[in-house]
Amino acid sequence: MSFTNKIKTLTAAFALAAASAGAAAAQEVTLRMHQFLPPQANVPALVLDVWADTIERESEGRIKIERFPAMALGGTPPELMDQVIDGIADIAWTVNGFTPGRFPRSEVFELPFFLNDARAASYAYWQLAQEEMASADYADVQLLATWVHGPGMIHTNVPVRTPEDLRGLKIRGGSRMVNDLLTRLGAEPVGMPVTMIPEALTRGVIDGTTIPWEVTTSLRVPELVTNHTEFEGTSLYVLTFTLSMNREVYESLPDDLRQIIDDNSGLDLSVFAGGTQSDADGPARQIAVDRGNNIITIPADETQPWRDAVEPIYESWVADMAARGIDGQALIDRARALMAEYEAAN
Repeated sequence: MSFTNKIKTLTAAFALAAASAGAAAAQEVTLRMHQFLPPQANVPALVLDVWADTIERESEGRIKIERFPAMALGGTPPELMDQVIDGIADIAWTVNGFTPGRFPRSEVFELPFFLNDARAASYAYWQLAQEEMASADYADVQLLATWVHGPGMIHTNVPVRTPEDLRGLKIRGGSRMVNDLLTRLGAEPVGMPVTMIPEALTRGVIDGTTIPWEVTTSLRVPELVTNHTEFEGTSLYVLTFTLSMNREVYESLPDDLRQIIDDNSGLDLSVFAGGTQSDADGPARQIAVDRGNNIITIPADETQPWRDAVEPIYESWVADMAARGIDGQALIDRARALMAEYEAAN
């Protein structure tokens, strides 16, 4: 049974587990899961907790996953991957863009106007990660899932309808690829973790931010700025995420418990996570609508000035990859083929 189908029966399974709790096997393993958002945010609530609850249920209590939101184990968001490698956390969810250039191959999915669907891109990302990244960029961890969010957009304190409207604005970017995009559009990119956005907007440190709709709810962005620029069709940008586990901890698990981790991770979890995050965009957008905020939608046939401004990113990225000994064009071609493969099957 796929991970997506499993979660549909989660409520009934919890009732059964509660009834038989006395017969459950003794807890054998406690895993600490660390991430940067508050627990009520969409990814922790709708993805990470669902996954962790499923692992605990299927292990009949032999695995317990302790959840540490909002950097509760200490450190800063850019340190999450190293915390998994060093054993400070056993599992971590992180944004690749927190550590610019560290995971270069995954940046193929962050190219501007590159993808249409978060599920297709998350499918392609996992497949490409197994082919090209697991033994290279992610060699120090056990990958559990890889995904992208829904369409990236811009939230600002003034209306933005054209690239010219961005000129001189200080806009928070979530990765080096997004910062490059902002620079080419005339904005001044400001790098900071997503959790710093509310304070930066309140204090006027930035004029706006790049995040998808679904993240705006936990950060109160529609209360802090009233202009939102979204794009029809192909996404302006997305960020890439990884859920990873300390390799030694993973390999030390008993075979049957490791199998439970495997059965509930990988491709199905990646597609579920990307799709769930994208699906949460609609309710978040409605909050801005209900507040009467100014939502500017750029029709697909009016995106050419935006595309022209950022198209050189492709050539520069391929050149950067070549300097690292990586065939960037091959990654672009393979990612597109894999996304088309998913779309054709679904």
